[in-house]
Amino acid sequence: MNSKKRVLILSTSPRKNGNSDTLAEEFARGAREAGHEVEKISLSGKEIRFCQGCLACQKIGRCVIHDDADAIVQEKMVRAQVLVFATPIYYYEMCGQMKTMLDRSNPLYSSDYAFRKVYLLATAAEDGDEVWQRAASGLEGWVECFPKARMAGVVFGGGATEVGAIRGSDAMKRAYEAGKAL
Repeated sequence: MNSKKRVLILSTSPRKNGNSDTLAEEFARGAREAGHEVEKISLSGKEIRFCQGCLACQKIGRCVIHDDADAIVQEKMVRAQVLVFATPIYYYEMCGQMKTMLDRSNPLYSSDYAFRKVYLLATAAEDGDEVWQRAASGLEGWVECFPKARMAGVVFGGGATEVGAIRGSDAMKRAYEAGKAL
């Protein structure tokens, strides 16, 4: 077995218990069964304001906006060895909550962050590689800013039109296996 890792899963969907959140739960199950320490945070219901672009975080080491995003970055993301972002695909891209969370994690850039692997879990009503690629590209751009980290994988579940549609799909198996293989 690999050494025990701290895994943080950020479920970014505005809808609780949606398909991307269900995929995140399955990744978490696999990671826990492999002996890893797993925490899943849902952004649904959290107060997360937009980045102001002031770059003060680069001087003081944290965001000047003290909301849930600041706490997630300062207390969770910086310590996690594996970051997992789960998102529904809206208009062939990550959801707005995920993008806002990525923007608000700017204080990590100048920190001694622990994460080395980053995963994307995504679901959409449509199927096909072109559906998730822009979201993956956006996350890869964020990962590129952290030289000690790498994009470790993408699990996509298409054809998930209604809540619960992802259950029993091949994507669920792949999410479980990805978590188990950390």
